[in-house]
Amino acid sequence: MEKSILTFIVAAILTCPATVWAGNYPIVDSGQEACFDNSRQIQCPAKGDSFYGQDAQYKGNQPRYKDNGDGTISDIVTGLMWVKARGDKQSWQAAIDGAEACRVGGYSDWRAPTIKELYSLIDFNGRVMGAGSVLTPFIDTDYFDFKLGDSSKGERLIDCQDWSATTYVGQTMGGNPTAFGVNFADGRIKGYGKTGRGSHSIKYIRYVRGNPDYGKNAFVNLKNGTVEDKATGLIWQQQDSAKQLNWQEALNYCENLNSAGRIDWRLPNVKELQSIVDYTRSPKTSGSAAINPIFKVTDKESYYWSSTTHMDGPMGTDHAAYIAFGRGMGYFAPPRSTTKKWIDVHGAGAQRSDPKAGNPDNFPNGRGPQGDDIRIYNYARCVAAGTAKQYDPPYIQIKSLNMSKPGSGMGGMGGNRQGFQIKQGMNYDMNQGKMGQSQGMGQGRNRQGPPPEAFTACIGKSQGDDCTVQTPRGKLSGTCISRNGQPFCAPSGHRQGGMGRRPMQ
Repeated sequence: MEKSILTFIVAAILTCPATVWAGNYPIVDSGQEACFDNSRQIQCPAKGDSFYGQDAQYKGNQPRYKDNGDGTISDIVTGLMWVKARGDKQSWQAAIDGAEACRVGGYSDWRAPTIKELYSLIDFNGRVMGAGSVLTPFIDTDYFDFKLGDSSKGERLIDCQDWSATTYVGQTMGGNPTAFGVNFADGRIKGYGKTGRGSHSIKYIRYVRGNPDYGKNAFVNLKNGTVEDKATGLIWQQQDSAKQLNWQEALNYCENLNSAGRIDWRLPNVKELQSIVDYTRSPKTSGSAAINPIFKVTDKESYYWSSTTHMDGPMGTDHAAYIAFGRGMGYFAPPRSTTKKWIDVHGAGAQRSDPKAGNPDNFPNGRGPQGDDIRIYNYARCVAAGTAKQYDPPYIQIKSLNMSKPGSGMGGMGGNRQGFQIKQGMNYDMNQGKMGQSQGMGQGRNRQGPPPEAFTACIGKSQGDDCTVQTPRGKLSGTCISRNGQPFCAPSGHRQGGMGRRPMQ
């Protein structure tokens, strides 16, 4: 009998994949490869400097996929296998039911993915601009088929979400039964109504098989103010920061934490943070945050910072991702109502993003189509251990950002220019959206678009409000105007639609 058991164990070891994971829930790294401050890409800071400890400076399990040539993609890290194709949009129920009939690759055990399985595929090198313009999807399109929204049908490019099998225990939008999904076009988790009419009620589905334990936590209270997740190998601070912090403060808080005899604490990246969401809980249904009660929570409606910059909007670097462990609130008019009010629009367990710094009072009605709650000051829960190791990434200019490397002038020349540092002697033409030249400027230095500071100056303001932009040569007074739905500060004397040019001075 003992020999039979031993033979079984040896056989099991020999037939296991080459990659072995602890607890069957390895967190795949976010993929973020660059460092940022509150407004631009920067040289990654040294330990002890401002903004140290962000996502790119800790390198975990790198994504590893294999195209099996039969319509399936194997994730070597997680042990999951995925359908490569995307198919057609469908209702949530049809998407769930469709797994039973799926025979891709000759397999018959396909299932609709949980939200944690689906989120394992997200890649935070993605980039989305304002007005729904997508530059880089938040998924590896070398392996996975991907489609943007169809503008010929009146859709935005970002109208291309994927369903998960995870339903929200509460309701969103004033009473809608809800399921969570991932938008790989704009890098978010949101709750979506499971029923409804028209294009808003149908989404894509990507079936999965293998590793049935993926996403299942195994928490242990270590009795020293920390909680270990045996499934992921991560050790968590049991109590949160107890104080709301902006992003830089949250990074600093975790980097300087000395607790339970450990000094290797860090602010978790967004995929690590999402791993501890308990999607069976919510403030409305369980009277608690969406997290296992082994953890201590200051506020059941908490949002928690991650170390991951969310490249979204005209500046592309001024937001960081957070997880809503409380309800994902928004200032929105529910269906069949014209009265806006604060309601749960995206569910507890949603992943959205906040400005890294600023005044939340400038957003009394939220922001975006659903009036997303803008708090700016969120909680932190630090993490240690796991596979992530300190890493010093080389400075590589992100083409879609093309920001300036400190001390290197204007930085790289390639990419789709949307923001830049203001340099003395430069003008920008609000009407043409181009950089001009003042005396002493060499040729070939034209750039497109207002500078990031011009957008920041109008955060929380309305069109026509006064604004100021700080430049190396002093303050520029102006007025907030809007282009393509993005407000920015235009210099005084600017004639919208005209051809005038006014220097920044």
